[in-house]
Amino acid sequence: MKRFRADLHIHTVLSACADLEMSPVNIVNCAKEKNVDLIGITDHNSTFHCSLVKELAEEEGISVLCGAEVTTREEVHCLAYFSDLATLDNFQKYIDRHLPLIPYLPEHFGYQAVVDREDRIIRLVEEYLNVGLSQTIDQVEQEVHRLGGLFVPAHVERQMFGIFGQLGFVPDTLLCDAMGIMQRSAEAEVRSKFRIAVSMPMIKASDAHALSAIGSACTWFEIAEPTFDEIKKALKGEDGRKTSIE
Repeated sequence: MKRFRADLHIHTVLSACADLEMSPVNIVNCAKEKNVDLIGITDHNSTFHCSLVKELAEEEGISVLCGAEVTTREEVHCLAYFSDLATLDNFQKYIDRHLPLIPYLPEHFGYQAVVDREDRIIRLVEEYLNVGLSQTIDQVEQEVHRLGGLFVPAHVERQMFGIFGQLGFVPDTLLCDAMGIMQRSAEAEVRSKFRIAVSMPMIKASDAHALSAIGSACTWFEIAEPTFDEIKKALKGEDGRKTSIE
């Protein structure tokens, strides 16, 4: 087995709350400088930059887990990851069907830019992305798993947008592949406070909205290679694969 350092919660300039410097090429270069082997691209309710980041990262020997940070109807932020771009596209269609059409006002919300590998703006997304879908957390989780993806409630200890802050509990029917925690949080304290079973995997990630944050919180994956299937095995603790928080 090999050890891979992973930051699986990173936003690009497509997320209105991210800095304009968070272009795909800058993210990849920064990850390389900070010795991050595996990055997760998780823009708010959008997967549009994943393919370009993946292309650029592979040129630099960095692996990418493609996905999105979905906001549910209850305003819980959840990370969804998928094995290939075709499945990712199907999930994007699901998001598009259930995203409320709120006019995009950059002076209030920030820019939502889609850029190319030279950082040139291709277009600005016209619908505001950082809103709750019309789907409940259970419905989102079921769609993610129907498509063979991984479902991870994000920054669970946050008062706003965390599953405990928004719902107060984890529904018995909800199937989570892991739970995400923030940079400054200690795993043991979060588990104790919210009574999270030891059997539930946890990942720590930066939730980077600026280049300086990339790699500031990471998870180690002990796997044969940095692929979706190996990551899935590590989260399940299968075949000697495992995770640990940095």
